[in-house]
Amino acid sequence: MAKNPVVNSNLRLWAIIISVPILLLIPFIAMQFSSEVVWSLSDFIIAGILLLATGLMFELVLRKFKTTKSRLMLCGIIFLGLVLVWAELAVGVFGTPFAGS
Repeated sequence: MAKNPVVNSNLRLWAIIISVPILLLIPFIAMQFSSEVVWSLSDFIIAGILLLATGLMFELVLRKFKTTKSRLMLCGIIFLGLVLVWAELAVGVFGTPFAGS
């Protein structure tokens, strides 16, 4: 019996939505044990938006593109964008006004 692709896509979407707060628990828990991790509420909000947007863009690519090559290329570009924005916000790699340092 074949599985319904809509159900699988919806499960994947829910997994993305649920994984964002779980990932945000990592720095929250680290803040309880270390003075080196100092995140404000805005840091958590921005990280949550970045992670959720990236996950939803991955989901969109997986739903709209059928070939493995196009999926890998687009998801790689999206991931690279996430890494560059995260690095800029964390340490100011490019020196924009949004830099964290």
